Amino acid sequence: MKSMTLYVERNSLIHHIDPLTKLLYVFVSIAATYIIPDLRAAIITTFISILLLLIGKVFRKILPILGVSFFLILSIIIVQGLFHPNRSTPLVEIGGFTIYKEGISYACLLVLRIFNMLCAFGLLILTTEPDELIDSLVKKGMSRKIGYVFLSVLQIIPQMRATMGKIIDAQRSRGMETEGHILVRLKSFFPLIGPVVLNSLNDTKERAIALEVRGFNAKGKKTHFKKARKYPYSKSLKFTLFLAFILIIVGRLTI
Repeated sequence: MKSMTLYVERNSLIHHIDPLTKLLYVFVSIAATYIIPDLRAAIITTFISILLLLIGKVFRKILPILGVSFFLILSIIIVQGLFHPNRSTPLVEIGGFTIYKEGISYACLLVLRIFNMLCAFGLLILTTEPDELIDSLVKKGMSRKIGYVFLSVLQIIPQMRATMGKIIDAQRSRGMETEGHILVRLKSFFPLIGPVVLNSLNDTKERAIALEVRGFNAKGKKTHFKKARKYPYSKSLKFTLFLAFILIIVGRLTI
């Protein structure tokens, strides 16, 4: 049975890195683009995230997510280019509207922040098994209930996608058109929303009952079903990331 996760199984160096180390990279990578609000720093950070996705052999999997953010990125460029508060240098005029250099520069910074954020989280989610990530966090002291919530969030998208696939197949078997131009697809999409949402709520209820049967809320010491895996160079990588974060802060203070 196919696992209901976004995890992509590959034999790469990134897949053999400790989940907490990758989570730390997400934090440092995203924080770097905000601590140092410079376009060059954002370019370097985004390049590193893309490079790690390529090393992890999951770069193609992140492309649809980047594509979905296209309209958001386009709106950022238009709004910032036209209405940036510090606009002073006209760059181009289109149909009576003037786009300013300062707005485009700031829009590029925002776009790179979004790209880097998506790539960093994509690196974590696509190369890390969700249960292993949550188990590592629970062993570090995170509440099991919070861990369950996070795990459910990570599984809800592939779960709904699988449910939608089953419903589409059922509709096709009944002769309903689900392929063709955009209007046909929209017409077949809206009837899917109700069954998908209801099925997700039902699955959540069944999962909650199953957890109660297994003593999820029982008091007492809990044990772990899986033994903790040992990852090479885990401490070295974490130290490197902590050092990089400190250097980023020092660099910001000296700018």
